[in-house]
Amino acid sequence: MTVSFTTAVRNARADAITTAIGASGFIRIYDGTPPASANAALSGNNVLAELALSATYAAAASGGVLTASAISNDAAANATGTATFYRMLKADLTTVIEQGTVSTSGADLNLNTTSIVVGGPVAITSKTFTEGNA
Repeated sequence: MTVSFTTAVRNARADAITTAIGASGFIRIYDGTPPASANAALSGNNVLAELALSATYAAAASGGVLTASAISNDAAANATGTATFYRMLKADLTTVIEQGTVSTSGADLNLNTTSIVVGGPVAITSKTFTEGNA
């Protein structure tokens, strides 16, 4: 039998992400092969863009789904490359909270384009997280 959680527990687990990020975190978008996990070190990956999260990352989860508050666009990308993954960081820009896939649809983080050009704009079109057993 698969473990199943109540909606209240799923919401609490999702809300823990907002708590872990704290105030005013960031999303960094990278190129290259993603590390094996959010705990693993980067290996030759370039920061293509850096976007500021809202002061409070997300409102309370509902139905086990955490939906990000507004995320500021990056008006001028840091480098040129193909976006392959992201990391969400605390405001200190060193503490990693989450790592996931990037695409224009169906990914953990959806962008306006994965073809990033230095100095060009980068916009996130959607960012949600669904806690397991939905």
